[in-house]
Order: sequence, then structure tokens, then C-alpha cells
Amino acid sequence: MIPNVQLPDGTPVPALGQGTWGMGERRSEAKMEVAALRAGIELGLSLIDTAEMYGDGEAEHIVGAAIAGQRERVFVVSKVYPHNASATGVASACNRSLKRLGTDRIDLYLLHWRGSYPLYETITAFERLREAGLIRHWGVSNFGVDDMEELAALSAGSACATNQVLYNLDARGIEFDLMPWCRSRSIPIMAYSPLGHTGGLLRSSALTKIAARHNATAAQIAIAWSLRDGMTISIPKSFTLGHIVQNAGAADIKLTQEDLRQIDEAHRPPRRKQPLAIL
Repeated sequence: MIPNVQLPDGTPVPALGQGTWGMGERRSEAKMEVAALRAGIELGLSLIDTAEMYGDGEAEHIVGAAIAGQRERVFVVSKVYPHNASATGVASACNRSLKRLGTDRIDLYLLHWRGSYPLYETITAFERLREAGLIRHWGVSNFGVDDMEELAALSAGSACATNQVLYNLDARGIEFDLMPWCRSRSIPIMAYSPLGHTGGLLRSSALTKIAARHNATAAQIAIAWSLRDGMTISIPKSFTLGHIVQNAGAADIKLTQEDLRQIDEAHRPPRRKQPLAIL
């Protein structure tokens, strides 16, 4: 059973979803990618994250094919390029994404990272899209505490629904400042690359030992760890049915205090402020 996380306005969304970074890059794999996403939806992984950047828009086509005929079951997240985040550029980019996704609204629309356009300009455009019903919620991605403080000072800043950032056991820097800042304002973190991006994390001896106790895999333990606080949305990516089944099963794993202690010993939490990690 996939638990829910609440957005600041109380909207429940799945705590465990599906990422699409790397999808849409090879036409020969399109059918497999669509099938993978549809299988995930059947297992309760009904939050799907994508972006106009991924595959130069082709990942949104993949998502559109996967959600066709079952749009109401899915919570769709997409992101706008910073260079499209002007007052008029946001609306144009959103309309292109809607067309590729084959839907009339995006459930959560994010600014992919800070760019040259003033935040108030981008947020004003987001609010107009929300008022028009083209998006339901908006948020940001790759924002540090200073960025979030600037955002919060804007008149519409309190409507920010999430901050999507790199977060996994090898990238825990946000625990020092950004995560507490977001928690204090009931803004969930959306963790991208929760399994790491080099494969090294899945060879962790600590995770392997804990996985054996839970009859699980190291990947499942890494995902379960990312979900441990009830305020984080985790979006691992997978192309194969076996891995998707494993990802969904991670939501049922309850890590013990001893598990968490051993994880902290092997993958230490930050003791000082660190630069925001970005891929």
C-alpha cells in the first residue's frame, strides 16, 4: 500500500512515484517505457514526474501514452525550463507540455531550477495558469534555503507545493537546513535520484545487511529510508517490471531504530551547511 503525503493545502499525493529522467531518448525503447509506467500505475505508483527537458519533450510523450485512458488515476508532475520561465514563456511552455502529455491540466508544475527571470515573474505566471485551470499546483526544483526564503517573501510564495531536490543516502546535505525549513512550513520535499546515480549506493554493505533482515533488496531499503519521515515524496526511475515491483514493495518496509542507526553510521548525516547538491 503506497502511503500519501499531504501538500501544504491538504491535497494527498502518493509518497512513492515514478521518475522519467532518461526516458524518451531512444525510439526503440518507447513501448517498454510506456509499459513500465503503466505497470507502476497498477501497483499504486500513480505520481509520475517528468519535464520538458527530458528527452527534449519526448519523455512527456511517453507519459502521455502511459496515462491515456486513465488520466484520473494519475498525479502528473512536469517542469519548465528556466529559460522559458518568463511571464509569457511559462504559459507557452505549459501549453506545449499539455499537448505532449495529451491532457488538459498538469497536477503539479515546477520551475526546474533558478534562471535569469525574476521569481515574481515566474510565480505570477504560475498563478495565472492555476487560475485558468491549466495547472492545479506549482512548486520549485533545485532551490536552496536562500532561494526558498526569497520565494516565501513573495505575495503568492505561500502557494509553493514542493521543492524537488537531489536526496539520497549519499546526498544528505539538505537535512541540515533545507529539510527543516520546508518541514516547518509543511512543504514536502520531492526526492529525485533516491537510489543515487552511479550505482555505488546499492553496493553499500550497510544497506545489504539491513536488506537481508527485511528479506528485501538494498534498493528497497534506500527507498524506504527516503520515505521514513512521512514528509518526502520519492520518485525512483525504473524501466523494468521487476524493479518496478521492487520499488512499490519498498513502501511496506518499516525500518527500525537500529536500522536507521546503522544507516547513519555508514552514511553520515551532515554536521554543517553544505552547497545544494544538483545533478
